[in-house]
Amino acid sequence: MHKYLDHHLWKIIEKGFHPEHNRISESVFSLGNGRFGQRGNFEEKYSGDSLSGNYFGGVYYPDKTRVGWWKNGYPEYFAKVLNACNWLPIHIKVGEEVVDLHTSKVISFERELNMKTGVLDRTVVLELKNGAQVSANWSRFISMADDQIAAIQLQLKIENYSGQVSIRSFLDGDVHNQDANYDEFFWEDVITKNSNESSKISMTTRKTGFVVSHGQLNTIEAEKDVTFSRSQINNERQCGEIIEWKHEKEESILFTKYVCALSSLVEDAHSHFDLIDEKILTSKHIGFNKLKEDQAKKWENKWEWSDIFIEGDVAAQQGIRFNIFQLNQTYTGEDARLNIGPKGFTGEKYGGSTYWDTEAYCIPFYLSTSDSHVAKNLVLYRYNHLDKAIENAEKLGFKDGAALYPMVTMNGEECHNEWEITFEEIHRNGAIAHGVYDYIRYTGDREYMLEHGLEVILAISRFWAQRFQWSEDKNAYVMLGVTGPNEYENNVNNNWYTNYIARWTIKYTLESIDDPANNKSKLIDLLSKLQFTEVEKQKLQHITENVYFPMDDKRNLFLQQDGFLDKEIIPVSSLDDIHKPLVENWSWDRILRSCYIKQADVLQGMYFFENEFDKETIRRHFDFYEPITVHESSLSPCVHSILAASLGRADKAYEFYLQTARLDLDDYNHDTEDGCHTTSMAGTWMSIVQGFGGMRIGEDKIIFNPFIPKEWDSYRFHVVFRGARLLVEVNEKESKITHLEGDQISVVLNKKEHSLSQSDIIIK
Repeated sequence: MHKYLDHHLWKIIEKGFHPEHNRISESVFSLGNGRFGQRGNFEEKYSGDSLSGNYFGGVYYPDKTRVGWWKNGYPEYFAKVLNACNWLPIHIKVGEEVVDLHTSKVISFERELNMKTGVLDRTVVLELKNGAQVSANWSRFISMADDQIAAIQLQLKIENYSGQVSIRSFLDGDVHNQDANYDEFFWEDVITKNSNESSKISMTTRKTGFVVSHGQLNTIEAEKDVTFSRSQINNERQCGEIIEWKHEKEESILFTKYVCALSSLVEDAHSHFDLIDEKILTSKHIGFNKLKEDQAKKWENKWEWSDIFIEGDVAAQQGIRFNIFQLNQTYTGEDARLNIGPKGFTGEKYGGSTYWDTEAYCIPFYLSTSDSHVAKNLVLYRYNHLDKAIENAEKLGFKDGAALYPMVTMNGEECHNEWEITFEEIHRNGAIAHGVYDYIRYTGDREYMLEHGLEVILAISRFWAQRFQWSEDKNAYVMLGVTGPNEYENNVNNNWYTNYIARWTIKYTLESIDDPANNKSKLIDLLSKLQFTEVEKQKLQHITENVYFPMDDKRNLFLQQDGFLDKEIIPVSSLDDIHKPLVENWSWDRILRSCYIKQADVLQGMYFFENEFDKETIRRHFDFYEPITVHESSLSPCVHSILAASLGRADKAYEFYLQTARLDLDDYNHDTEDGCHTTSMAGTWMSIVQGFGGMRIGEDKIIFNPFIPKEWDSYRFHVVFRGARLLVEVNEKESKITHLEGDQISVVLNKKEHSLSQSDIIIK
């Protein structure tokens, strides 16, 4: 772990410059607004180690899959979110020396991300080789109030120097992806244009044809009467301006850069330059301070809905707020074509694409902290890709409307390039169905099932029906050659989690068809359209009644897969730390032959379907599997935290919570430099709300069985449920729920049911 960031309730603070951790800081200090975002790179020139990153949601390139040999059904490309135009550069030149944080002597340095307002500030004092002392105060934000704009402000002061100074502010289209397989330049048709006040650049992606355009407008003012001269920068991939002046000692300059960012995904590419001029002129008229006020107000509204307050534990408080901050600036739910990548806008790893993480981890957060349309757009994303999911299944030999949703996607096509995941990690299909289930049971939007949901879950069930096969030996349906959530096991037979969620999906589909609340005429029309027959229904029913699950009768345990106990069971606690993490220190062969589990697998299923198992069964499986789990996936600790909480193991629940809450802030897995673990951040929220708060949904009620970790004095959070907003407050003496606004709902607190209307309070 790398613990160099200060603990603070609302801020992420780095005191003193730590170049050895700069890539970690670039990830942690990332900004975004749901539409575009950037890593926490520096505005001034920096020649040290850095991963420059500016990303636009939904804009990608189909990079050719790089494999040694081909397989039928293999995806033709690996989608990559593209590193777009870098709009940050504001390079300062003092005399003949360019200010470079890497080569200059750092006198003082502090950067601060204010999560309450979404503003990144940085103060740095440098001594240049020519003896000049440069003091720069930087402030920037990507607007949540207007998702087309961003702004940067620089307060510049130079001591011990009089002479020529210049600022080179430009838009840099000469950008590459670090993860490009062949060092390709993914952009073409780069157009630059300068006018009297603005600079603009438009770039088109190769193959996919997305057009992304940026514009800037600079203002500069001095305390005294200073004459500024301006000249333009305009070359093949860059445009902007150079502002020069004769500087006097200790003179202070205020420089502001207004930026507009557009994409053809939303705005017509032909109107980009005109719209940019309009937006940045309006931004200039409004002014930096007012734009920053609007930003703060927008974030105030976000925090009002989603904040979790913890009293008595600053590290835990900072951790959860950082996670919530990143989730809110990654996805706002305003565009059903966008989804959530595992790194959000913080890095390029995993291609910026959508995984099963969205349904398994993220949907609960957005259901509980946002208007219902936000989560609805997440499930609509999969409905809109149903035809592609059916095509994906057809490529593998499935038929009759069976759908296999991709493990990794930008547009519904599979684009993952590892065979054991592309072909075998099919449990993701079950997570898609569970997302529909989660959305409907939480919001009560039962109309969604016949409008969209049933088509999705029936297509998935048809896949499962063909993927199962009948075993004469076991007299049951088995599923061969799969990889479960635990990716430290490949090509196994009868992974318990995969078999269980497949059976559950089929049962849920049949129950949804037979739901007496259905509009009968709508249902009949839909089933006719989908060519669903009584014969198919009976086949699906037969499968649900005869699925095989590997079992150890001696221990009364479900086994992770066939033959799991052929492995030598050695707890992780017996391993010397030099072996950890296994993925970096062991060969893949050794990992596959070991008993060690990357992330929750059987326990993932028991988390999803907790109401189908008694506490003793969950306890027995937790005690067996948790000691051999290495948690080398960021998605693992939160599941263990929630289950530990449900079992009354407060210390264990807190231990796992802190691990997931500060995963990136403390660089727990030594990989934050690649980007933050955005989707697992939703698991951190679940660890508190579902873990410590004991929140569950059942029979149109919201249920709480809260407790408080001994490390905390109190905590509180808000949740939205069925049109009502609740405040849940917990301390050592009591739990309290207040109905703040909205519809009347049923709330169960510590096993006692209450009907709550606005302003009602229950205390237990």
